[in-house]
Amino acid sequence: MAEDARPNWDSPLQFVLFCVSYAVGLGNVWRFPYLCQMHGGGGFLIPYLLMLFLEGLPLFYMELAIGQKMRLGSIGAWSAINPYLGGLGLASVVASLYLCLYYNVINAWSFWYLFNSFQPVLPWSQCPLNANMTGPLEECQKASSTQYFFYRQTVDISTSIQENGGVNSSQALCLLLAWLITYLFIMHGVKSSGKVVYFTAIFPYVVLIIYLVRGLTLPGAVNGIKYMFTPKLEQLANPTTWINAATQIFYSLGLGFGSLIAFSSYNPYHNNFEQQALIVGLINSGTSIFASIVTFSIYGFKATVNYENCLERTRILLLNAFDLAEDSISTDSVLDWVVKLNATHPEQIAQLGNQLENCDLESELDTAVEGIGLAFIVYSEAIQNMPLPQLWSVLYFAMLLLLGMGSMLGNITAITTPLRDFKFLSKVSNEVLNGTLCVILLLLGLGFTTPSGNYWFTMFNDYGASFSLLFVVFIEIVAVSYIYGIKRFEKDIQDMLGHPPNYFLKLMWLVISPAILLILFFFYIVKYIGGGTLTYQAWDKELGKSVVAEYPVFGQVFIGLLLVSAVSCVPVAALCVCCRNRKQVYVKDRHTTGSP
Repeated sequence: MAEDARPNWDSPLQFVLFCVSYAVGLGNVWRFPYLCQMHGGGGFLIPYLLMLFLEGLPLFYMELAIGQKMRLGSIGAWSAINPYLGGLGLASVVASLYLCLYYNVINAWSFWYLFNSFQPVLPWSQCPLNANMTGPLEECQKASSTQYFFYRQTVDISTSIQENGGVNSSQALCLLLAWLITYLFIMHGVKSSGKVVYFTAIFPYVVLIIYLVRGLTLPGAVNGIKYMFTPKLEQLANPTTWINAATQIFYSLGLGFGSLIAFSSYNPYHNNFEQQALIVGLINSGTSIFASIVTFSIYGFKATVNYENCLERTRILLLNAFDLAEDSISTDSVLDWVVKLNATHPEQIAQLGNQLENCDLESELDTAVEGIGLAFIVYSEAIQNMPLPQLWSVLYFAMLLLLGMGSMLGNITAITTPLRDFKFLSKVSNEVLNGTLCVILLLLGLGFTTPSGNYWFTMFNDYGASFSLLFVVFIEIVAVSYIYGIKRFEKDIQDMLGHPPNYFLKLMWLVISPAILLILFFFYIVKYIGGGTLTYQAWDKELGKSVVAEYPVFGQVFIGLLLVSAVSCVPVAALCVCCRNRKQVYVKDRHTTGSP
């Protein structure tokens, strides 16, 4: 394609902001803090930062270089490198389709919570009344008001994946709104989406700074931050810590989806992508750490509130059980009184049984929550205990929405860019192509708004892209280093930048990064495929909590299709090219020999 036929970014800053808006997403807010909590607090930063330089930045650099050199989407770029590698681009498009299919559901939930944040009383701060209007619903009491609001009033979850029902109208409307805004953002291609990122990339940082200032003033915030930065170095001996650090870097930067190749294909040929790769990579990791400080300050506040509530319940229990004066036990002296009474009245203490709770701040902080639980349940629980909760709720869910929308722009671009490289679609206007794609994905996404939709959402989130992306990126780096050739790739970079890549990057591409990806790939197979019958978390209405359930046969078959569908694009496409070449050779030979 001629260079002047392809649109370009308005400026290098716009390209950097688009990459930042894409890379800095929901995983920075809910996944990284969870991993810090699970793997030794500040000690987790050691493997995380090492993996950033050994795996993340070299692969990020490589994908930007490929897109800028070829000036094509993922399918066209890999086909140009080698006709047999076109399936790599197709696999990336399939993975991005799966991601887009369910990712906007999260944005729909953010819209739902944002709209409910304008009510006089936050609806997740209290349980609804039962049918007799005599008290709160028993299911809500057994769970919590925040859990009940998410599982039963937001997604209206069923008790199993096999229990179906109609579309949730309120969630369907929120999903429609999410796709409508996505379309407006991408309607004119990079010319419109490029301008949107000035807001989607910058505003979340404004909210995070506001939340940091507010979080640091909350009681107990110091407990959370101290917990985060207290390293548990014994976790460094745990292989899972290193695996999770590498995986977090891999997915956080958005490697393998074809998005980065698509973004950089709109760059001028001599753009300094080397500097931009370093900037975006460091901003992304810096944001994860910054968001964790904010999260742990909020988490420390929540844990402290729960701890103090536990002490107050224990104080009242002791006052009533031992008929003590109201002012004889204070909150600060509750634990001392438990020890004292246990020594003097052991039989009475024993009779209290499960009523006597074990109040421990460290245990509250040790309770690890990730994903949807952290974003929509833990945060909303902390927000309801703040002064002016509506204000903080609006700010938080607006930030969550913009993070999700920023990532959606990149995910959609990873699909539309390679599609536009096909001749029969190049004549179709951006408005029609992007609109058609959004409508198709909206209609398919309505399945996630049914009572069993949350289980399908989890299935796509867990298995839709993870396995295939590891495979795709491993083949990518092997293809560049050993099929296209590292020397040839080095000359391409020198032609674009004026200097070759340094020896560190070449060592990473040839040895270290492929080895890390191979280990991750092996780990995934052992843990997820070889781990017995696949399970999911099913909501139990009687217990008011999630319980482990096995996927039915149709669920396991569908997971198998998700795992294989994207990966199979690589060998199938290569086989098609091989058959086509054989046919052309056969036709040419017949024509040469004059055979009928």
